[in-house]
Amino acid sequence: MSRNGARIIVVDDDISVRRALSRLLISAGYQAQTFESVRDLLMNGELGRTACVIVDVRMPGPGGLELQEILSQVPVPIPIIFITGNPDVPTAVKAMKAGAVDFLSKPFSEEELFGAVERALALRSASTDQRRMAHRRR
Repeated sequence: MSRNGARIIVVDDDISVRRALSRLLISAGYQAQTFESVRDLLMNGELGRTACVIVDVRMPGPGGLELQEILSQVPVPIPIIFITGNPDVPTAVKAMKAGAVDFLSKPFSEEELFGAVERALALRSASTDQRRMAHRRR
């Protein structure tokens, strides 16, 4: 998946983080959609068109780990990048073992973010290609 047309969802309860990430992603050629909570995303988001999700680990209501569990059940799993202002090793290990692309501590650099996003897009593209190949074999 290329930057052109790649839709990135950002879920964070901090409006300044949502705005900053949205602007940064758009300036780099991505499409960005933001949500204040996991509930808002699940009620209003179009996950099928999503290249990857950037989500805060801890928020009121369901957090990033709960979203990761939900996204692992969709037919073509959506790569997830965790961001957090309060990193802890057990949470990072749990997220990475469950398939997270990255676990970034706030504040993180643009290079760290874009590196994680590019890895997520590569995973999404490979997953989509594998699914197409499996479908053709049937």
